[in-house]
Amino acid sequence: MKTNDFSYFIERYNAGEMSEAEKLWFNKELEGNEKLRKEVMLRKQTDEILKNEDIISLRSKLAGIEKMRAAKIPVKNSRKTVFIKYAALIAVLILVASIAIIQGRKLSSSEIMTRYYTAYEPTSGQRSMQSKTNEDFTQALDYYQIRDYKNAAFYFNKVVESEPKDMYATLLNGISNFEDSQYIDAKQSFGKVIDDNKNLYIDQAQWYLALCYVNTAETEKAIKLLNIIRDEGGYYAGKAKKIIKKLK
Repeated sequence: MKTNDFSYFIERYNAGEMSEAEKLWFNKELEGNEKLRKEVMLRKQTDEILKNEDIISLRSKLAGIEKMRAAKIPVKNSRKTVFIKYAALIAVLILVASIAIIQGRKLSSSEIMTRYYTAYEPTSGQRSMQSKTNEDFTQALDYYQIRDYKNAAFYFNKVVESEPKDMYATLLNGISNFEDSQYIDAKQSFGKVIDDNKNLYIDQAQWYLALCYVNTAETEKAIKLLNIIRDEGGYYAGKAKKIIKKLK
């Protein structure tokens, strides 16, 4: 089935109008269809842009220019040509100024998440290794993969309680809570991974902790941690640099 066939469902999904059963089905479709995931993200970003009052203002100004141009059409050709040239120039100037305003303004937490966030996917190696030895971990991953983050967090927490030094389960527990908007619990998990300082998941923990701060309006903490991420030059350095500019 082509992505276009999902148009109706994409609109309902992004608008939050799906029932739990529909969401469960659609999330499964998203897992195996990269083209569909990109289409969902593109439409979500488009919706965010269209809501932006700066864009709406720009449209109004351009519409006004078009009306002025139309009103001047009966005038002699030479004057009409001059007017059209000036109208085009003004339109370009307004467009440039509006883009500068949009690019330079602060973004809300939801806009930052839309632009710079993609959900974490557990690595296949760790997934297969731990699933063989821990039933709770397997159960947690099953819930995580269908985006039932509340239950995923519950089972990841059981793993952490039985194996406190398992930093991968601790990270995923934090991410599950993050996805469920339980930022206090998420911060605790990410802080534990960072403080351990002897694991492979510190970069991810720092990134998610910074996003927690963004979502809880702790801007100074977010900028401080994002600066560290940027300076360390890891996987999230580029996104961190961009977000810092949008927070200041």
